[in-house]
Formats: sequence, structure tokens, C-alpha cells
Amino acid sequence: MTQHTQPRLWRGLLRFIGWVVFALVMAVVALVLVIPRLIGAVPLAVLTSSMEPVLAPGTLVVSQSVDPETLAIGDVVTFQPVSDDPMLVTHRIVEVGYQADGDLTFTTRGDNNGADDQPIVGDQVMGKVVYSVPYVGYVTTLFGVTERGWIVGALGGLLIGYAVFTLLRALMRRQPR
Repeated sequence: MTQHTQPRLWRGLLRFIGWVVFALVMAVVALVLVIPRLIGAVPLAVLTSSMEPVLAPGTLVVSQSVDPETLAIGDVVTFQPVSDDPMLVTHRIVEVGYQADGDLTFTTRGDNNGADDQPIVGDQVMGKVVYSVPYVGYVTTLFGVTERGWIVGALGGLLIGYAVFTLLRALMRRQPR
């Protein structure tokens, strides 16, 4: 290899790595922000080990509202253990039943727990988990809602700026001087 070929090779390799990292970041942004909004779902971080090994702490789950009548044993749902309490839990349905008045009930349990949770009614179910992204939940728990908003906006702006810069630079290089 000549002296001129080696720096070009490194620049090409660094450019390739940069694009791979950019694509990965964009995929994570899509999975965490864009897709949940498009399907009317909510991204939530798993905080405990109750759903291990399927959903380890730090996993981001995306939970979408569903009609409780469509839920079945084996579905993983996000629910309020106490009605109108903002605390949410994500566990698997292990039993479906009915109250004396005909209301649907669900018994849930964390995959890593030895005992069932108290039964809940359909109104307590906030959604069904449609997909999860390992480790991304750690990032969302580092920041409060206020900080998260401007951080996501800043990162999005930086990514768009980088894409525009890269495209403009490529166009400038192709034009004859």
C-alpha cells in the first residue's frame, strides 16, 4: 500500500462506522419514539426483575391500549394495581375470570415471581405489551419527563443536522470546480 492509500482506507472505514452508528441510533429512535406514537402506544421502562428473563430491568416496553375482551392467558399487560393510582406494573396474565356482576377479571404474575398478583378488572388494564427493546429503558429512567423532552429534541436536531451536513458535503465534492 502506498502512503496515500492508507489514509483513504481509514477515512472510508471511519465513514462506514459512522453510518452504521447513525443507522443504529435512528432505529432506536424509531422504536422508542416514532412507532409508539404512530400506533398510539406508550413506552415504559421495566424497573424490577419480576419479569426476568423475558423482560429484564432496563428493558423498554411499548404498551398499546386494547379492548380487555381481546386479552388472553399469556398476554403481557401493563396495569394499575390500584385503580386511578399512577403506578404501573407489567406482568403476564395467568388467569381470566368473571366477577359476580359479569365484569371481566385478570390474574397476573411476574414471570420471576412465585405468587399471583391480586386480580384486576378490565378498567385497570392500561395496555398490552406489543414489543420491547432491551437496555433502552435505562436511558429513559435517567431523566425526568421535562429533561427527556428537550434532550430528545436536541438529539433529533443533531441527527438531522448531521444528515444535512453529510449530504451537502457529498454534493459539494461531486460538483466540478
